[in-house]
Amino acid sequence: MTQTKLPKRISTALVNALGSGVVPRLGVEHIAVGRDRELATLSHDLSNIEAGGASFRFVIGRYGAGKSFLLQLLRSQALEQGFVVADADITPERRLAGAGGASVATYRELLHHLSTKSRPDGGALQTILERWIAAIQTQVAQDTGKRPNDEGFDREVEAKIREVTQDVADLVNGFEFANVIIAYWTGYRSDNEMLKESALRWLRGEFATKTEAKSALGVRVIVDDETWYDYIKLLAKFVADIGYKGLIVLLDEAIHLTKITTTVTRQNNYDKLLAMFNDTMQGRVSHLGIIVGGTPQFLEDPRRGLYSDPAWQRRTSQNRLLSQSGLTDAIAPVVRLEPLTSEQLLQLLQRLAEIHRSHYDYAKPVATKDLQQILQTMTDRLGAEALLTPGELVRDVIGVLNVLHQNPTLSVSQLFQSASTHSTLNKSSAPAQIDPKLKSIPRSTVSSEFAEFTL
Repeated sequence: MTQTKLPKRISTALVNALGSGVVPRLGVEHIAVGRDRELATLSHDLSNIEAGGASFRFVIGRYGAGKSFLLQLLRSQALEQGFVVADADITPERRLAGAGGASVATYRELLHHLSTKSRPDGGALQTILERWIAAIQTQVAQDTGKRPNDEGFDREVEAKIREVTQDVADLVNGFEFANVIIAYWTGYRSDNEMLKESALRWLRGEFATKTEAKSALGVRVIVDDETWYDYIKLLAKFVADIGYKGLIVLLDEAIHLTKITTTVTRQNNYDKLLAMFNDTMQGRVSHLGIIVGGTPQFLEDPRRGLYSDPAWQRRTSQNRLLSQSGLTDAIAPVVRLEPLTSEQLLQLLQRLAEIHRSHYDYAKPVATKDLQQILQTMTDRLGAEALLTPGELVRDVIGVLNVLHQNPTLSVSQLFQSASTHSTLNKSSAPAQIDPKLKSIPRSTVSSEFAEFTL
C-alpha cells in the first residue's frame, strides 16, 4: 500500500472530522470513492453555469450514504475552478420561507460561508469586493498611465465600477444592490471604514429595518424574508460580471422542511423551493447553481415530503418508462445515491488507512486482509452488505486505526477477540481467562470503541 503524503493541515482535518462522524471541509477528494457518475453529472452542471446557464439538483440518499460528502466534494471542485460557493444547512431556525427572520437567517448563513479559492473557509465577501476594486485600479492605471493619487484617477475607476453595477441594476432590487456596491467603493476610496462596514452589513442581510439602512446608506430596501432569494440571483450575476465563473449554492439537511408542523408554512417552503427550481430550469437566471441534499423521506413522503405536492411529484418522480428496466437517468434533476459495493468500501478503507498512517507517520501499513476483516465484521454486524453506508463505516474504522496505532503489537483479530471477550465478561459473572497479550489494552477503551463490533 502506497503511503499518501498530505499536508498536515489537510490530514488533521480529515482524521479529526472523520473520527468525529462529520464531513470534513478540506481534503474530501482524497477519500472520494464510488461516486464518479454522480460527480460527473454535477461537474457538467459547472460547465453549463460557467457558460451562463443555471442548474438545480437534488442529491438524495439515506443517512450516511454520502450526501453531505458529495456536496463538499463538489464545493472543493467548484472553488478550484474559480466559482464562488455558499453553503448552509436547513435547520428549524433556518428555512426557505417564513416570517420572523427564519428565511433571511438562511441567507445570512450562506453569506457567512461565502467562499472563493483564496478564501475557502468562508467570509469572502469583503475579499471579493476589494480584489475587484484593486483589479479595476490596475486596469485604469495601465489604460490611462495615471497613478492612484493623480487627478481624475478615481473618476475613471468609479466609471468602470458603474459599468458593472449597471448590469445588475435592471434586475429585481438591482438598483439598490448597485448603490450599495458604489457605497462600498466610496468608503474604500475615502478610507471610511464605517461606510464600508455598513455596505457589507447590508449585503449580508444584517440590517433589521429599512429606516436603519436608509440612514446608513441612503437605500430604502433591505434583505428580508420575502426578498432574500432575489439577492442570491443578484449576487450570482455580479460575481460572474467581475470575473468569477458563477455562484454555487449548497443547501443540506432539507429533511428539516418535512418537520415543519404547520401545513401552510411547510407548503410555503416547498413553493419557494419550486420558484428556485423553475427559475434555473427555465433559464430565468444565469451563472447560478443550486444543489439540495435530502433523504428519500424528504422527497417521497406522500404526507409531508415533496411528493405531497403534485407539482413537485411531477418534476422529481422517476421516469415511468425506465422504472422496470433497472436503469436510471443519471442527468435527471434528482441524483440518487446508490449503496457502494464491497469493492468500493474496501477501497475507501484502504484510503483511510493510508491517510491515517501518513498523519501519524508510522511505518507498518494495515494489511488488506485486515481491512477486509474489518469490513466483514461490520457487514455481519448489520446483517446485510446493502445496509452498510460510508457514514457508518468511516467513524468506526478511524477508531480501529487509532487503537491499532496506540497498540502496535495488537492484531485486528486480537482486537475483535478482545471486544468479544469483554462483551462475554459483561454478560456473565463466571470467571474467564483472557489472553495475556490483551491485558495491556485498557478495558474502557475496548468497551467504548469496539462494543459495536461484537461478533
